[in-house]
Amino acid sequence: MRHHLHPSPRSATQVLGPLLGLLLALNGAAAQAFGFEDVAQRAQQLAAQPYAASQARLPAELKNLDYDQARDIRFKPARALWRQEKLPFETMFFHLGHYQTEAVRINEVVGGHARAIPFRKDDFDYGKNKLSPQGWGDIGYAGFRVHYPLNNDQYKDELLVFQGASYFRALGAGQHYGLSARGLAIDTVGGKGEEFPRFTEFWIERPATDSKTLTIHALLDSKSATGAYQFLVRPGAETVIDVKARVFLRQPVATLALAPLTSMYLFGENQPQLGDFRPEVHDSDGLMVASSTGEWIWRPLINPKGTFTTSFSVPGLRGFGLMQRDRKFANYEDVEARYDKRPSSWIEPLSDWGPGRVELMQLHTPDETHDNIVAYWVPAKQPAPGQPLDFAYRLHQQGDAPQQRPPGAWTSQTRTGYSYAKLDKDETQYIVDFEGPSLKALPADAKVVAQLSTDANGRVTEANAYPNPATGGWRMTARVKQLRPGQPTELRGFLQHESNVLTETWSLILPPQ
Repeated sequence: MRHHLHPSPRSATQVLGPLLGLLLALNGAAAQAFGFEDVAQRAQQLAAQPYAASQARLPAELKNLDYDQARDIRFKPARALWRQEKLPFETMFFHLGHYQTEAVRINEVVGGHARAIPFRKDDFDYGKNKLSPQGWGDIGYAGFRVHYPLNNDQYKDELLVFQGASYFRALGAGQHYGLSARGLAIDTVGGKGEEFPRFTEFWIERPATDSKTLTIHALLDSKSATGAYQFLVRPGAETVIDVKARVFLRQPVATLALAPLTSMYLFGENQPQLGDFRPEVHDSDGLMVASSTGEWIWRPLINPKGTFTTSFSVPGLRGFGLMQRDRKFANYEDVEARYDKRPSSWIEPLSDWGPGRVELMQLHTPDETHDNIVAYWVPAKQPAPGQPLDFAYRLHQQGDAPQQRPPGAWTSQTRTGYSYAKLDKDETQYIVDFEGPSLKALPADAKVVAQLSTDANGRVTEANAYPNPATGGWRMTARVKQLRPGQPTELRGFLQHESNVLTETWSLILPPQ
């Protein structure tokens, strides 16, 4: 007879013991894996201490490099992080020198553990420069860039750059670099001068062999604030970056600006420039805001004579962005800059940001080499010093693929100037084209009305709406007279059919003359 042996409690423990021990060890390792909370803890500790600026001193020979000499220092692609492992992402580093004088620390996270990536002089080609890197030691890096096969499988394109303060830029397929994002801005308006918090340390998680995403953590520090950031990057035709942040104030500030975007607007269809063969020169042509009330707002950008700041207060935010809606090469005619390929950046909150305002600062720029446009979110209530402010958002880098737009109809162009009828003194005319499904769905005999209004410093002298057979949309003409030319005037308009609002709200500021 065959007997079936049953293990005793003691023998069961002997069998399960090693397995339980292994599970506990794995759980312990997982609990200790490096992540966002580790960076947040460091940020909170820093916020409780007085700000200490970096004491590192850049070697004089690097600090004295001019622009061209600094550009002649290049990272060797063959030394890229993860190239030998043939991973889908690769990382290269920027050298310190010229304007880039403050080092950042960079770490790689592998298997949940972080290890520092030291500066290595052999990773760089110094070109024609006569330098002595063997005596520098570990000076750190100025930043880094990430590469990924965006446009085809044969080549890893530049995808993402972190360099300078808290600035970063990203690309989708077929796009060219244009506007920049920032981690945080402080006292852009209303303070004693703008403060530029900076990312002082990064932790880049090593991707798997089949990864479609890359995770980056960053520690932010400045005189008034600290912060922990996590960036989950998903490349594609529309590259998407999910940003998770926890910010701590050291002291109250005048303006706490979340999800800042920085761009350039020199001239365009609503502000033409004589003498330049190009019709338009800009990285972005408008600010778009989506309120929780359902209203969509479009404000065409301008290049003012001086600093000009406006804002939109909303009870809740569905999104905002600096957009490059005009995607036609013929409207730029610049074969080098390719402004028609510059991305739009749309910020979509992933958490409840509460009430606040989207603020737009526009400065004068004499040329296209200077960023002069800044847009950001200012919460109605800022946290007390030491208290965490958690927020999350999704940044969409959009190009020729369908961009974020209102569901009804949107502004496709804004033009200014007179036609056959001359304008009176202090009078301005705007020609605004709208396109979208709500207009295409109108019956042929629809009576569409242009609803135009202005603030106390303006008077609408003419408002018309009529079909534009060339586009299949509708055109609005608006004339407004500034009553006191030395003060700004706000003009708002939209198209309406019976009781239905058909379009976004076109909102333009006439600057002081």
